[in-house]
Amino acid sequence: MGDFPDRYLSTIEKAYQIIISRIDGLKVTDLSYRALQLSLVDKGIGGFIIFGGTRDDIREFISEAQSRARIPLFISSDIERGVGQQIEGMTLFPCQMAVAAAINRADKDDLDLVQDALRAVASEAGELGINMAFSPVLDVNRDPDNPIICTRAYSDDPETVSWFGDQYIKAFEAAGIISCAKHFPGHGDTSADSHIELPVIRKSMDELYALDLVPFREAVRAGVGGIMIGHLSVPALDTRPASLSAKVIKGLLRQEMGFTGLVLTDALNMHALEEFGEAGLESLKAGADILLHPDNADSTATSIFTAIEEGRLGPQTLDSAVNRTIDKKRALPDTMQSRINIERHTLLSERMSRNSITLLKDSPKILPLTDGDIRLILSGDDKYFGPSILTGKFASMDGDNPETSADKIIVIAVFTSVAAWRGSSGIADIEKTRLRSIIKKARGSVVVSFGSPYVLRHFSDADALIAAYDPTIQAQQAVFDCLTGKAPFRGGLPVYIPER
Repeated sequence: MGDFPDRYLSTIEKAYQIIISRIDGLKVTDLSYRALQLSLVDKGIGGFIIFGGTRDDIREFISEAQSRARIPLFISSDIERGVGQQIEGMTLFPCQMAVAAAINRADKDDLDLVQDALRAVASEAGELGINMAFSPVLDVNRDPDNPIICTRAYSDDPETVSWFGDQYIKAFEAAGIISCAKHFPGHGDTSADSHIELPVIRKSMDELYALDLVPFREAVRAGVGGIMIGHLSVPALDTRPASLSAKVIKGLLRQEMGFTGLVLTDALNMHALEEFGEAGLESLKAGADILLHPDNADSTATSIFTAIEEGRLGPQTLDSAVNRTIDKKRALPDTMQSRINIERHTLLSERMSRNSITLLKDSPKILPLTDGDIRLILSGDDKYFGPSILTGKFASMDGDNPETSADKIIVIAVFTSVAAWRGSSGIADIEKTRLRSIIKKARGSVVVSFGSPYVLRHFSDADALIAAYDPTIQAQQAVFDCLTGKAPFRGGLPVYIPER
């Protein structure tokens, strides 16, 4: 990919080369912000992680940055749900748990659908110039209250996670995009968000090998290009956090599992490591190749340079990371451009969403809904209330008094989402109590979770329970069609839902 300099790289240039810095895509048209980011390119930054922005603005910025770089840049992004997760004008696909719910692996049409969808994601990434996808999530979600993984995981079953992870890895790598599996050695069994605090995974070695490590071992076999190390405390592996642990990176991942690709830290601006001083430097010492999203790229590069000057870091450690980084860049294709068909991709996304809608319960049987006296209650994250299409299809219930639900069929739409820094993927206890009171009074009740399916465990008294996995408009339309009998429920639940 492009030309590589034959000249000697200075220590400070090497330090910049192993850093991927943040780009706020909505700011790239601001001249001062743009100049600041391009100055990092001049210093030798290894690449950028893109958050937000519009299709044309991001494509134009990436093109200028790459043309200015002496060594081609890694252009990365969190595109677990497609490029539309980050970039306006591109396609948003269902979350990974919805994909697992939608795809019957014994059905050829479903297998074709997942392959078509993945090719669509890869082509949209290529059209912008994204050459590194921070996907797939290979965490095995075993904690119903997991605030940061939840629906980002395919399943709570390691074999299912492994299979879907393989599909994503092979599709990206075949398209010339580096796949990056995360969050090694597994972020699925915790109720803590590593953006806020350091999660502790209290599992035995046997449990880790039987569950959490299974998808990552398979990913190595499948040829994954990168693996992201989570900011996780796993006492069975080391007393130090995984992203600062040579035992985890050099011992378990490199030597035991045989991984030869890029090792990346999770974002270094997260609070999980705030008690560990120069986290970027410590990660490099432990065996990481790429330092992702530090608060300040300049100060991180300077800390590496200073550590080498003062003899606190051997230059061979930096050289090893730089060499692996540049070797990976040499293997990237010369061009990432491709023709895309957003309309076709949107149809693929809608079909995936429609297939994912899962009926957990309908007893006594009240579906499909044909009674005209149906009332709607919106609950959970109110940012989804305004754009909800359900308010135009069902009459909203007057007030919060449970008495008003008597002799009516109630549809309760619970909106939740998984996002960094929130610390929760569910709803408040007071809201659960209110909704259960309404369910008790209603003639019939349907609870739909647009987000975490685990929310449904709190409403076992409802007549019907439906998992939709995403709060999107297309998921809402798909649920409405299923509720009214216009479409069948095709989804299969990819996780175990415990009793409340």
